[in-house]
Amino acid sequence: MRVTFWKDPYTPEQLKKQGLNERQIKAVLYAKEKGSITNRDYRSLTGVSDETTRQELAQLASQGLLQVHGKGRATRYVLPKFGD
Repeated sequence: MRVTFWKDPYTPEQLKKQGLNERQIKAVLYAKEKGSITNRDYRSLTGVSDETTRQELAQLASQGLLQVHGKGRATRYVLPKFGD
């Protein structure tokens, strides 16, 4: 029998090791706490422009740290299921 204990990949230290900036770390931690983050949430949390928000959330999604759910104004970004 084998038991595997997974480290939480969503700690500030682990996220920083992946090259995320402070805004992106805040966003991932927000999604972890609240269940998801939207474009509007990201702008409110970080104070950046629409374009920066779009780029940084897209980067998080392309790295597999967030998954995109929905389209347009209904788009939410959620953490992937643990172990995926």
